[in-house]
Amino acid sequence: MIHRLPHTTAIVLAAACGAVAASDTPLVELPDYEIVASADASAAGLSEAYAGDQVATGGRIGLLGSQDYMATPFNFIAYTRELIANQQAASVGEVLLNDPAVRVARGFGNFQQLYLVRGLPIYSDDMSYNGLYGLLPRQYLAVEFVERIEVLRGANAFLNGAAPGGSGLGGAVNVMPKRAPNEALDQITLGLQNGAQFYSAVDSARRFADGKAGVRINLARRHGDTAVDGEHTSLGLAAVGLDYRAGAVRLSAELGYQDLEKHASQPSITIGSGLAVPAAPDASVSVAQPWTYSYERDIFGTFRAEVDVAENITVWAAAGAREGHESATFANPTVIDAAGTTSAYRFNNVREDDVSTAEIGARIAFATGSVNHQIAASASLYSLDSKNAYAFSSFAGFAGSLYAPYVVAAPAANFFTGGDMDAPLVTERVATSSVALADTVSALDNRLHATFGLRYQRIENSSFNYNTGVLGSRYAKSAVTPVGGLVYQFGKKISAYANSIEGLSKGDTAPATSGGTAVANAGEVLFPYKTKQLELGLKFDLGRLGGSVGVFESRKPVSGVGADHVFRVLDHQTRHGLEVSAFGELTDDLRLLGGLSLLDSEAGGLDAIGSPRTQANLGLEWLVPQVKGLSFDARAIHTSKQYANTANTQVVPSWTRFDLGARYTQPLAAGRSLTLRARVENLAGKDYWASAGGYPGSGYLSVGSPRTFLFSATFDF
Repeated sequence: MIHRLPHTTAIVLAAACGAVAASDTPLVELPDYEIVASADASAAGLSEAYAGDQVATGGRIGLLGSQDYMATPFNFIAYTRELIANQQAASVGEVLLNDPAVRVARGFGNFQQLYLVRGLPIYSDDMSYNGLYGLLPRQYLAVEFVERIEVLRGANAFLNGAAPGGSGLGGAVNVMPKRAPNEALDQITLGLQNGAQFYSAVDSARRFADGKAGVRINLARRHGDTAVDGEHTSLGLAAVGLDYRAGAVRLSAELGYQDLEKHASQPSITIGSGLAVPAAPDASVSVAQPWTYSYERDIFGTFRAEVDVAENITVWAAAGAREGHESATFANPTVIDAAGTTSAYRFNNVREDDVSTAEIGARIAFATGSVNHQIAASASLYSLDSKNAYAFSSFAGFAGSLYAPYVVAAPAANFFTGGDMDAPLVTERVATSSVALADTVSALDNRLHATFGLRYQRIENSSFNYNTGVLGSRYAKSAVTPVGGLVYQFGKKISAYANSIEGLSKGDTAPATSGGTAVANAGEVLFPYKTKQLELGLKFDLGRLGGSVGVFESRKPVSGVGADHVFRVLDHQTRHGLEVSAFGELTDDLRLLGGLSLLDSEAGGLDAIGSPRTQANLGLEWLVPQVKGLSFDARAIHTSKQYANTANTQVVPSWTRFDLGARYTQPLAAGRSLTLRARVENLAGKDYWASAGGYPGSGYLSVGSPRTFLFSATFDF
């Protein structure tokens, strides 16, 4: 399939460059930057870490590039590699538990990590990788690939374009890859988790050619039983990051491979209609059948180039591709009575994805009198071919128990099938293209920043018959999404911001079944969803303590399966929220990371599924002054009650979890060091329902993690 950008692509980029070339206005003198390793191929490199080293002072704001958090009109935070390492996080989802506006849920009928931002999902494959969509593994991303995890809270269609997987209306997550630092790096980590899961990792980097070229290699392996009795996980990965910088030219590339296998992992659990939500089962015992599993293998790569063609003009180009293979057998139970009796059926599926994406753009700086301008223009393409096949056992199901699980022989999956499990056909094809143009105007001695822009987006989505490959449905639709943002900085310590921005995503695909009943329009893809958001707030930077306070309002469509078993848009949600975040150092020895999120999400006068009204996080780290290299940290995570059905009759109780950690670094001879880390998560061993839903109209529940002990030793040599 050949994709062509709209004719306006060349016109936009040429006009933006030509306008400056023909202008008589003086050019802006760009600041001098220290040459540092740059994950995004930019001249400035990654933003510096804020005091306490847990978050960064800024990050990538889509088309607008890297910005300081005080100078951007969006609610944004970037979590650092140091935080990830010190908390011994294994996945992106575990890192995002630090964010009060984010909770981690499950994909529909699978083990996919899903991030609920402001109560709305971001699928793991709708994260961007150094600004490009669709390149990361679809189910789970290990942190060994990651230097920074950047979270933008709120609608973002102008900034990033529409997320191709159909999520991202409540926020965006961008992952920045690792690059070789200026100093040589050799690091080996060995770890252990209770349940006998072992971990090993190698992180090595060098710079060559007088520091112009760099290479960084990461290898990691996790294998063994987890803290959940009966669950087994195996993970292997490799990543190579390359970069080159010489004068006006900067290049970067990465190649990644991840192989993930999960056996008998805790399934998603649905509560039958008319039943109250029961107490959560013992989190340390898997409810899953031992014959259930999920296997995913992905290889992906990207390339990015940035060139300063003039003192005030920079152009860039980026491209990437991913090939993914998945196979799985699930048996997600439905609770059918108050005693916890369950009914489940077997579901097998295979999936093969081929993704390619590319982007070009330019940034231009100039001045008109005392007003400075930063013009940004880009054009992008994305393409996905997805091959799928499935097989169900009888929907009559087999019996089980939520509180006393027992093994059932795997039933034959031959009752309801689609496609060839050994040679699946293309069943979905997604193609998007967009052109964007923005101007950020700075005035009043650079205290006032105003951003205005438009993005033209085209989305094509086609679905094909599982058995014949014949086209079933198709749409091609375009939309223009604007942005308006203002920031006024009251000196260096306080800034006020406001934005008006929209979200855009492709319509959802009707599932094959819902509640054990076949969906009449299974496989049909709905038209794109569009949201509108207004937000305003204050940000502060007191030197060692920073944060923000903001309020927002948004409205989005809600899809689901109606009484006639047809999947379509059923309603709209309105969301009003208040968010508070704080980070940095309270004293020389005490670090802070936390915040509060208050959310009122309403559809038809009722709360939306999986949208708690209160989420709060508090993390503290104490650097023991009497013992150099020793620190202790504590974290509390609270989520208020939420609902598992649209009628709000199924109430999921609130939960609070406590985590504790300790770290000790011992310097060794010849500049070497040994860092020992110990951590216990869910200290009280509380059994709780961690989340409800994640897929529109569905209220399945996921069981929270049990008490988990983590130990690791990192040797730098």
